[in-house]
Amino acid sequence: MSLPAKAENVAVVRHALAGLAESIGMDEIGVADLKTVVTEACMNVVVHAYPDGQPGPLEVEAIPDNGGLTVAVRDHGMGIRPRTDGTRSSLRLGLTLIAALSGSFEIKGGVDRGTEIRMHLPLASRDGKSAEMPVSTVPGHPETTDLRVGAPQLLAPILSRALTSLAARRNITVDRISDAMLLSDAISAGAPLGFPEGQVCLSILDRPDGVQLRLGPMAEGGGESLRRSLELPEVGGTLESLADEIRVEGGGEGEYLVVEIAAFSA
Repeated sequence: MSLPAKAENVAVVRHALAGLAESIGMDEIGVADLKTVVTEACMNVVVHAYPDGQPGPLEVEAIPDNGGLTVAVRDHGMGIRPRTDGTRSSLRLGLTLIAALSGSFEIKGGVDRGTEIRMHLPLASRDGKSAEMPVSTVPGHPETTDLRVGAPQLLAPILSRALTSLAARRNITVDRISDAMLLSDAISAGAPLGFPEGQVCLSILDRPDGVQLRLGPMAEGGGESLRRSLELPEVGGTLESLADEIRVEGGGEGEYLVVEIAAFSA
């Protein structure tokens, strides 16, 4: 997951990872601990990594293993630094809190070289060990939330939580947010077929006039196939009606399915 390092985006990360953790069976206490450590790690990036006023990327990678969930939070700026004053907008306990709530914890990097915090949270106890995680890049636009999800069964809980968290910022009604959740579940079911390697790539653009979801690039025909999977022949309708617009766009890298959800205009 890659998105701008802004305070309002921390909730998007928190909700997306909570959906992932719940889907792999993490207990209520574990999910609460996960939200806490992820919030603290991400807020450190927001506050300290890019001091010039231009937010750079906040990257989050999460990999389920047999004993829990390993999470890495990365920046490419000055790095994650411990709290030095009482004015910042975070949980005020910094890296000490992350270390206390994680089953295992490590930090690496340095000044002007970016930093990575890696932590492992077990499903139900605190005796797990950190899993090795390959570093992967999620290409995207500086203003988008970009995700790459490797296990198809995990796409639905992650996408629905991230999409609704972004939609809730805008003047989008509860009914429309509910529609977005239903649509994201349907898209999640069909999306893996368009990505031969099983790595589903998508971007969510948060705009004043609403939210745009882009899936792709997919193999040729993947966008149209995913769009057709939204049809409901037994009732003569389609789930496309849950969005304001759904279209397929072509590009040099492949096809994209674009979903538009508009904000309410008074």
